[in-house]
Amino acid sequence: MKFTGVCLVTEDVSALARFYAALTGAAAEGDDTHMELRTEGAGLAIISTAGMEALAPGATQGAGHGGFTLSFRVQDADAEVERVKALGVALVKPLRTHPWGARSFWFRDPDGNIVSFYSVCG
Repeated sequence: MKFTGVCLVTEDVSALARFYAALTGAAAEGDDTHMELRTEGAGLAIISTAGMEALAPGATQGAGHGGFTLSFRVQDADAEVERVKALGVALVKPLRTHPWGARSFWFRDPDGNIVSFYSVCG
């Protein structure tokens, strides 16, 4: 088995795709119902609530938003925190080094999902 990606369900596909395109540098391809960004390691898909319902009626009933944490391994968390702040994103957890050897910070995407950027120390 190989994990290939994640799909976020949103009310505003274009806005969320623009956010992740600016964040990752990957091009967003698709339309207002479904877009995909091909990132190294796994893909990131974004689909509208209406698009999900068209595929499987009732699929989004009771589903919330902001309930995911997406993690991206970056080369240099110190450099990335400054770049992310320049995008106007507020941090949820400031940059810090953890005892297990990772240096990370967290912030939220426009739908409230936590995004973790981390680098491995050493």
